[in-house]
Amino acid sequence: MRAVLMGPPSAGKGTQAARLGTELKVPHISTGDMFRAAIAAGTELGRQARGFMEAGKLVPDEVTMGIVRERLAHEDAQSGFVLDGFPRTVPQAEGLSKILASQGVKLDAVVLIDVPEDELIRRATGRRICQECGRVYHVEWNPPPGDACECGGALVQRKDDSPETVTERLATYRAQTEPLRDYYSVEGSLAVVDGMGDPDEVHRRIVRVLGRCS
Repeated sequence: MRAVLMGPPSAGKGTQAARLGTELKVPHISTGDMFRAAIAAGTELGRQARGFMEAGKLVPDEVTMGIVRERLAHEDAQSGFVLDGFPRTVPQAEGLSKILASQGVKLDAVVLIDVPEDELIRRATGRRICQECGRVYHVEWNPPPGDACECGGALVQRKDDSPETVTERLATYRAQTEPLRDYYSVEGSLAVVDGMGDPDEVHRRIVRVLGRCS
C-alpha cells in the first residue's frame, strides 16, 4: 500500500499515519523524519536542507524532492509507505508522481482527513505541554490534574498553538495545500474521510477507504 494522508494542522494526520504504518507493516514517513534522517546521514541534500532550516527559510522544492527520492529508494519503502505531511503543494505532488513512475509504481490512495476549522482551532489552542516530561494534555478532552502536570512540571501552551499562530497556519494550508484536493480529485485517487470523533472511529473510516483502494 502506497498512501498519502492529507489534512489541515491538528486534523490527526500524524497519529493516523503512524497507526496505519504499523498495521500495514510499511514505514510511516513524515517530512520532518525525512529531513532529520538526511541531515543525520550527512548527505549532500541533507546539508543543503540544514542550511535553509538553520537560516529560518523554507527548504526549496528541488531539495525536498531530492530527499524524498532518496527516502523512497530505501529497501523498507519498496513494498509501500504512508506519507504524512508530504506533498504540501501541487508541484510537490507532480514531483512525487514522477518519482514513483520512475520506480514503476503509483499511489494507491490519497486520504484527506476533513475537520471543520472551528474544531481544528479548539484542538490546537487547548493543548498544554509539560516543560519537564513533555506530556501533552488538552484543557477539554484530557485535562491535567490541576495547574501542573502529574510529574509536577509546569504546563505551557506552545507558540504554534496560540490562536494567532493556528489561524495563520490554517490560512497557509488553505492557500498552499488545499489545491491538492482538486489535483488528486482529477487524478481519481482522492478519498475524503470525516475527521470528527475519537481516533479509533477515524481510523476505522480510513481503513474502510483503503480497503476499497487495495
